[in-house]
Amino acid sequence: DLGERQDGSAIGDVILPLWANDAQHLVKTMREALESEHVSRNLHNWIDLIFGYKQTGEEAAKADNVFHPMTYQGNTEWESLADDLERKAVREQVQEFGQCPKQLFFAPHPAKHSVLSPQDIPAQPSSSAETKREDERESASVSASNSDMQNGGE
Repeated sequence: DLGERQDGSAIGDVILPLWANDAQHLVKTMREALESEHVSRNLHNWIDLIFGYKQTGEEAAKADNVFHPMTYQGNTEWESLADDLERKAVREQVQEFGQCPKQLFFAPHPAKHSVLSPQDIPAQPSSSAETKREDERESASVSASNSDMQNGGE
């Protein structure tokens, strides 16, 4: 049972996107995307927007993640709505645009430690003086970048 449309008719089958050969191809491709390195490296940003500290307030505004007030959980007091027309309007607003989930986190969500993160890749032994100098320059550049980030720079 996939539910029903707003007109009350049952939702039977899901229409696959044009690029999907069949349901198995769709599921395989979506699973690969969700389990990708890119998603692993960025999932915490999504969590911050949907369930976290960027869901409401100043951080939400900075992230362009602000919705109509009645879509936030707890912002609509159904009992206080004056008449049936107003209740119907609010109910339709929520049905059409959805409702934000409950905020669960109030600080930035930690990033997942990626299998391929730079600190996990062992340093390669240099075979020449030139390679060693390049490694030293790269290390100094990374150290400077890390220092800048810790001091509020980018």
